[in-house]
Amino acid sequence: MTETQCLIIGSGPAGYTAAIYASRANLHPILYSGLQQGGQLTQTTEVENFPGYPNGVDGNQMMDDMRQQALRFGTDIRTGSVCKFSIENGVFKAITDGNEEILAKTVIIATGATAKYLGLADEEKYRGLGVSACATCDGFFYRKKTVAVVGGGDTACEDALYLAGLAKKVYMIVRKPFLRASNIMQQRVTETENIEILYERRAVGLFGTDGIEGARLESTNPASPITDDEKEIAIDGFFLAIGHKPNSDVFAEFIDTDNNGFIKVNDHQNTLHDSNPIPGLFAAGDVCDPVFRQAIVAAASGCKAAMSAERYLQSIK
Repeated sequence: MTETQCLIIGSGPAGYTAAIYASRANLHPILYSGLQQGGQLTQTTEVENFPGYPNGVDGNQMMDDMRQQALRFGTDIRTGSVCKFSIENGVFKAITDGNEEILAKTVIIATGATAKYLGLADEEKYRGLGVSACATCDGFFYRKKTVAVVGGGDTACEDALYLAGLAKKVYMIVRKPFLRASNIMQQRVTETENIEILYERRAVGLFGTDGIEGARLESTNPASPITDDEKEIAIDGFFLAIGHKPNSDVFAEFIDTDNNGFIKVNDHQNTLHDSNPIPGLFAAGDVCDPVFRQAIVAAASGCKAAMSAERYLQSIK
């Protein structure tokens, strides 16, 4: 069993930034990296919108830079995931998949969120070669090109509109005969000239030599099969906009979440239960952000969480 003043769970921009601030405050944090060390950015080829990298940076390199900075200030970075979590007499207890037991005075949950994919083998094949789950992260690379957005909700419409400002043409691939998005978003999409909505379609495959060159489609309505010339569309990018699943399940018993599992926090990144802050328990990054899901926002929330943890520890001395 190990005791610590601060346990950080997760190693994306939020987790590493929290570690940097907590270490510099002499909290001697322990950070468990989770299943995907470095988080979702390790699946991104190039990051161009994070301050401090004027020429862009490889996602893996950026996360390694953050990791090295956390190590420089003394963060104890460990491999593993927290699989059990409890609160006992005001002390947080975490058990890892390696059966290590950690008792912590403060905890920062930075476990992120996982983008939902269709489950096609081609999605993995072309990941980083045209497949993306973040239009605002990767849309810049598809200026004057043709892309497809999968989904029919508000997020899909927002992504399609964002991409329409960059790309030559945007297809929306929608399973239903209608959009699920709000009326205003539907109106904006339908009034945008370079967006074409393909209703009652689903993507069943992707193809291309050195990257995506097209998508194969089929009808979702057996009564309305698509013609041969509708079965393939030529595209350069394939964007998933069917939602994210926050990695919050292990903490669900003790915290408030929204209907999709995103952790509710206050302005100081304190987690909430029955709308009241839980002393010493904080969350940062995509696990508590259903709106922005950007590295810079995650890093900022990690900073806030670490500073709040330091102030909480000062208050209970």
